[in-house]
Amino acid sequence: MAQSLDQAGLEQDSSEPGSSKPGSSKQYGLVLVTASSQSEGEAIAQALLQFKLAACVSLMPIRSFYTWNGEVHNEAEWQLMIKTDLQNFSQLEAKVRELHSYEVPEIIALPIVMGSQPYLSWISEQVTQG
Repeated sequence: MAQSLDQAGLEQDSSEPGSSKPGSSKQYGLVLVTASSQSEGEAIAQALLQFKLAACVSLMPIRSFYTWNGEVHNEAEWQLMIKTDLQNFSQLEAKVRELHSYEVPEIIALPIVMGSQPYLSWISEQVTQG
């Protein structure tokens, strides 16, 4: 029998960090960005940390398959996984666009539905409120 998060005792109170309920001041999320090179990924990561738009950026090599201008591409890229408060998404997006070499960079935000309270609190301490 399926239980809702509330019935399972897992629903977060709106005053807790990580809550996406109305009244919560934090909207934690993971923003995915692909970069053309390790150096571009590192430059974006450093800028996001410097401007307090991210608490942590993980960078890893990936292979992307995609269609661009009617052609299928198979390219080595670098994936940034950016942990942040999504209330700063517009500023984060603007900074990524400013530094990115792609005409249409991937900038996708995914909500963090649940997380360790100490980790979410740490994100709060690192990221400036927009």
